[in-house]
Amino acid sequence: MTDQEDIATVAGQLASLTRTVEQMAAELAEVRERASNQQEQSETQQERIELAARELADVSDRLQAAANALRESI
Repeated sequence: MTDQEDIATVAGQLASLTRTVEQMAAELAEVRERASNQQEQSETQQERIELAARELADVSDRLQAAANALRESI
């Protein structure tokens, strides 16, 4: 092989490596984006769960108060 052929081979390998790294970087960005979206969804679900728990506690308190009032009226 000549020096020029060696250089061409190495240049081709570098170009291939560069494309591979770029593809990996794009895939990593997608994974990060999906993870971020999943985190946001998880946080939203947690907020909804907490709100539902508070509402359930309020309803329970009202039911207990109504039961107490009913007992006192009997």
